[in-house]
Amino acid sequence: MYKYITALLVLTLSFSIAAHDDKDHSNKDKKAIIKIISSIKYGWENGDSLPFRRNFLDFKGARYIEGGGQNVGLDSLVEDHVVPEKDALEYLKLNFSEIEIHFEGEDKSFAWAIADTRVKGKVNKNGHEFDKTGFQTFLFRKINGAWNVVHTHSSSRNKK
Repeated sequence: MYKYITALLVLTLSFSIAAHDDKDHSNKDKKAIIKIISSIKYGWENGDSLPFRRNFLDFKGARYIEGGGQNVGLDSLVEDHVVPEKDALEYLKLNFSEIEIHFEGEDKSFAWAIADTRVKGKVNKNGHEFDKTGFQTFLFRKINGAWNVVHTHSSSRNKK
């Protein structure tokens, strides 16, 4: 009986440790993804391509949906959208809130995040100010231990 109880305690402790490690792992991955989202925010607001080049997986067929249009490939997103907006706008403020992150697959190497968004800015050319709210979806793939953005989709409309 003593051996049975000892074995049961060891088994229970093993499962507790494994579950705890998985939770810590999940928290580490969530923090990494939040950091990437934060760097993307910085990149948009400052017209800085570096956060995109560091965190987006550049692959044939990559598409990033922004403002009802799409950028095919990372170069298109950065060179035709992110960088030119810095010169076209007096300011751009972006906020991601209520970020939810979900992990998929047995190995948890795929994740998706959805966030409420608010984007405010002022157009240099005509002084038009905009204030929009909506949602942003990010798809991530973990490759060689690092999370990479593989797709984004943003949708917003004028704030009511």
